[in-house]
Amino acid sequence: MAVENSLPVALWAIPVPEFGGVARHATDVARTGLPGYELKVLVADGALANTLDELGNSAIRGEFGTSAGFIKSFNILNQQIEQLRPAVVHSHLAYADIVACAVVVSRRLRRIVQRETFVPALFTTEHGIAGNDAVYHSSPLKARGRELIHRARLMLTNHAIAVSQSTEDQMKRKWGARNVEVIFNGVDAPQTAMNISRVTSKNPHILSLARLAPEKGLEVLIEAFAELRKELGGATLEIAGEGSELARLEALAARLGISDAVRFPGFVDASEAMSRADVLVQLSVWENLSYTLLDAKALGLKIVATDVGGNAEILEESELVPSLAEIGHENLRQAVVERIKQQLNEPGHKSFEWLSSTEMAIKIAESYRKEKQK
Repeated sequence: MAVENSLPVALWAIPVPEFGGVARHATDVARTGLPGYELKVLVADGALANTLDELGNSAIRGEFGTSAGFIKSFNILNQQIEQLRPAVVHSHLAYADIVACAVVVSRRLRRIVQRETFVPALFTTEHGIAGNDAVYHSSPLKARGRELIHRARLMLTNHAIAVSQSTEDQMKRKWGARNVEVIFNGVDAPQTAMNISRVTSKNPHILSLARLAPEKGLEVLIEAFAELRKELGGATLEIAGEGSELARLEALAARLGISDAVRFPGFVDASEAMSRADVLVQLSVWENLSYTLLDAKALGLKIVATDVGGNAEILEESELVPSLAEIGHENLRQAVVERIKQQLNEPGHKSFEWLSSTEMAIKIAESYRKEKQK
């Protein structure tokens, strides 16, 4: 039986329960609201569901996502469509994209013989396509297979959203996507700056907020910091995050003789970590539109980041360094050293104007309405 709602439902499908970039995207929309729609989020039990509950009961906990498997994910999404009769099913991340497309297409086919079958509009937001296939795929064969799947499901999707211009470009180049709309991740810059009190120190404090993974360029950062310490003896480095590279990175810091100046605190509150930092360094192989960089800009933090993906859409040229693929390990290490020194000598807080979370939600809701009018 369908649930009676005063507003049409937008059912978001998210395949990971942990709190990351997509979870931030969902909670920002839940906090501000989708004008003209009731937001519901199908997600497995975990940090994201708990946060959504705190914001107003938009979480639908269920066996959905990679840990649940395709069949269970398909069935629960299909059940929720039958129960909620949402105007829109909006998938986020590749696994949910594939499951949602399969469910909605199956309902389209069923409607051929059962005209009463309810079929929602199918939306997708792309958060994680990389220019280099090796970032997300272990082999060229796997990358090619996923490419064919994404090409097919985008042909069957009503509307696609990209979080940056770079993301749209990659969707078109790799998947042949058409009519993609760019809606940037939003950040409430004035509120972010107001809510975080900066802690100053006489010695520079460098910060990294990233998974401890090979594609995050942390080895280059540690080596650059070791060189920087020769000139700035009191400087410290905080590498916050969790991941498989921890032991190797700790060993590298020890080998370079800087263990006393490098901390690996694991998962931290990002706002708190930024409040005590002078420079945020992010040397990823690829980023679509980083919330870490958006928050750092909103806070007025000095930044050094690789010129990849959507980073140049957020940052100024003086905050960017070439990518590892472009100039190699040694040249990148030296470029990072020089850019950090330049940033430390830059004047203080600069104003940052960007799409707010509310404006982002308005644009998403407007996309839903336009699709309904077709």
